[in-house]
Amino acid sequence: MRKKVIFITGASGEVGNALVRELAQDPANHLLTMDLHPLPAELRALTTHVEGDLLNMRLLARLVSEYEIDVVYHLAALLSTRAEITPEEAHQVNVEASLALLKLAAEESQWRKRSVQFIFPSSIAAYGLPDRETKAHFQRVREFEWNQPRTMYGCNKLYCEMLGSYFSRYYKQLAVEQPPTIDFRSVRFPGLISAVTVPSGGTSDYAPEMLHAAAQGQPYCCFVREEARIPFMVMPDAVRALLQLAHAPRHRLSRQVYNVTSFSLSAAEIRERVLSAFPAAQISFDPDLKREAIVDSWPADIDDSAARMDWNWRPEYEVDRAFEEYLIPHIRRRYAGD
Repeated sequence: MRKKVIFITGASGEVGNALVRELAQDPANHLLTMDLHPLPAELRALTTHVEGDLLNMRLLARLVSEYEIDVVYHLAALLSTRAEITPEEAHQVNVEASLALLKLAAEESQWRKRSVQFIFPSSIAAYGLPDRETKAHFQRVREFEWNQPRTMYGCNKLYCEMLGSYFSRYYKQLAVEQPPTIDFRSVRFPGLISAVTVPSGGTSDYAPEMLHAAAQGQPYCCFVREEARIPFMVMPDAVRALLQLAHAPRHRLSRQVYNVTSFSLSAAEIRERVLSAFPAAQISFDPDLKREAIVDSWPADIDDSAARMDWNWRPEYEVDRAFEEYLIPHIRRRYAGD
């Protein structure tokens, strides 16, 4: 008999690390994780971890033969900056691997005659505003507005949202009797800031990079101008959003893709908060116009009223608490011995 598991891809990444820690607190949860890289030592006892490539169909087939996958948290992705450098690889990792997993979840749903839940983290990179004037006018963007991404990562995320919708609503729609389909749910995250893991190449990483550099006494040159603004969220709230959406009653959901956010800050406002905690920090600005243009295409803020209405989403960490109770103390302790 196959063991029922929660399957987490990209488990070695920022969100994956935090999600494993949270889910492992419930002894009823049996975790199966997968990544190209090993898990940190402190997480290895919490899960059955497989080092491998999601594009390895033989490996996925073996896992399905050994485990009954009940829920999928598909976190594996090639992030925005690297995706611009290697767009073909980004398509393989972000789209082709997602398609393989969606098909796997659909076939598992048919086999057991009930839906596999598929949780997919999307991104504000799915948006694309054409210029700063438009961005200034549309202060809080809703899920269905400005879905015209200008990055490969954003295109990948938007397309995978559509693939998820297809597999959950229309997969094998011409069959004589349509089989059970997956239960696809997605959150569009703002920029994420973690105090536990170091930044990993996202275009919004100038915020956590400022903090980590300041705590280490290293100078930091920000690649966007002082006025550049996007929404942010700290990692504990990101994990809460994924779990809260996963646990929401299906009949209460009015859509499959939801914005979630916590606070919106300019790069200058982030610097001021960093300097209040680390007065000796050396933070300068030398915009990289190409990377800054990507940030400028993302909304200054996003409207998460649908998530608040449908599944009672509320961030626990508004801006003051995020910095004063989570980011500053944790990052300070991380580098205290350096």
